[in-house]
Amino acid sequence: MSDQPAFTLTIDQNKYLSLDGREVHAILTVGATGTATVRTSATEAAEVIIVDTSGSMSGSKIREARMAAVTAVQTLRDGVHFAVVSGTNRAKVVYPPSGDHLAMASPATRAEAERAIARLSAHGGTAIGEWIKLAGHLLTAHPSAIKHALLMTDGQNNQSDDTFADVLAAWSGKFVVDSLGVGDDWVPAELRKVAEAMLGTFDFVRNQGDLPEYFRRLTQTSMSKTVPDLALRVWVPQAARLKFVKQVSPTLLDLTGKRTDVNPLTGDYPTGSWGQEEREYHICVEVPQGQIGQEIRAGWVKLVRPDTQEVVASGNVLAQWTDDLAQSTRINGKVAHYTGQAELHDLIQDGLSARAMGDTDTATARLAKAHRLAAESGREDTARLLEKVVEVDPATGTARLRRAVDKADEIELDTGSVRTSRLRKEGS
Repeated sequence: MSDQPAFTLTIDQNKYLSLDGREVHAILTVGATGTATVRTSATEAAEVIIVDTSGSMSGSKIREARMAAVTAVQTLRDGVHFAVVSGTNRAKVVYPPSGDHLAMASPATRAEAERAIARLSAHGGTAIGEWIKLAGHLLTAHPSAIKHALLMTDGQNNQSDDTFADVLAAWSGKFVVDSLGVGDDWVPAELRKVAEAMLGTFDFVRNQGDLPEYFRRLTQTSMSKTVPDLALRVWVPQAARLKFVKQVSPTLLDLTGKRTDVNPLTGDYPTGSWGQEEREYHICVEVPQGQIGQEIRAGWVKLVRPDTQEVVASGNVLAQWTDDLAQSTRINGKVAHYTGQAELHDLIQDGLSARAMGDTDTATARLAKAHRLAAESGREDTARLLEKVVEVDPATGTARLRRAVDKADEIELDTGSVRTSRLRKEGS
C-alpha cells in the first residue's frame, strides 16, 4: 500500500577478523519513511493517560497534573480510543464513567473527560504496577490498535519488588508505556524498569510547570505512530551465538532478554510501534574460528511485521578472516561510537550507585571517567551535569566528589544517561 511507511535497514560493520577473532559487531540503522500522513489518520490507536493522584501530589502538583492530563486529551485526534486513570495504591478509571472500556475521542468526549479530570484530588499511596495492569486490561480490547500508555508519578512505588516485576513481566511487549517523574522524590530505577519492560521512554520533569508540555509532546508522538509493531528477526549460523541485541539510539534499551524463538537458529526481538523515525541497534555475534580468507554470513537480519509475517527490509552481517592487521584492527566508526555511549551510561550508573553506598573512591573514579568520555564524545549536556556531582581539575585531571549535590541534578544525570548522541558526520 502506498500509504504505508517504507522501511530501510542499513548495516555498518567491519567484517574483517584476525585469525583468533570471534566477535562480530554491527550497527543496524532502521528508518521508517514515506507517505505516512494519509496512513496516520486511518491508524487505529488506543491511549491510556495515567495520573499519579497519591497524597504527595497535593497542592500545585495536582493542579499541574490536571492541566497536563487535559493537554493530553486535547492532543488526541478524533476516533482514538482513550481513558484517563487515577493512580494511588490502586488504579481507577475516571473517564469514561463506566470504567470498563475506552471511549472514542470526539469534541464531546474530550469535554466530558476534561470535566472528570478537573475533579481529580490527591490521596493515598503509590502502586505503579496496579496502574499498568489496569491500562493493560483496557488496551487488550483493541488488539489491532497502536496501544500506548502515558504515566506520570512524583513518588516511590509502594509495591514489593517481586509484585512489581511480575506485573511488568506479564504485560511486557503488550503495549508501550512512556513515563515521567516529577519532583525529586521518585526513583529513576523504578521508571527505568517500566521503560525496559514496556519498550518506552522515561524522563525527568524538573519544573512541574513544564508537565503539560511533556504530556502534549508524548501524546503527539504516540499519535504519529503508524505501524503497531515491528520485530527484528535475527538468524545466526549453527555453532554461533548471538551475544546481545540492544537499541542504542535514540535511547539505550537492551532487547536481548525479550527474544521469542522462531526456530533454534532464529529469534524475534520486539521494537514496539513506529512512526516516521530512525533508530539504531547494536548486535554482537560470537562465531567459531575460521580460516584465513574464509567469509561467512554471521547474521541475517530481517524486519518483520509480527501480525502478517511480512518482511519489510533485510540485510546481512558478514565475517571474513584475514592476516592483514590493518584490516582486522580497524573498528567501525558507528560501532566505536555506540560502544562508547553504552560505556558512558554504565559509568554514570556505577558512579551514582557507589556514591549512594558511600564508596567515595569508586564513585569518584567512575564519574571522572564518565566526564572525560562525555566531553570527548560531544555530550556537553551530560558533561555539565557531571560537573555538578564531581569536580575535575582541567589541568591535572584530579577529581573529587562535590559534598552538596542538588537531588534534582542527580536525578537529571541518572535519567539522562539512557539518551545517546548520534555519531557526528565528518566536518560537522
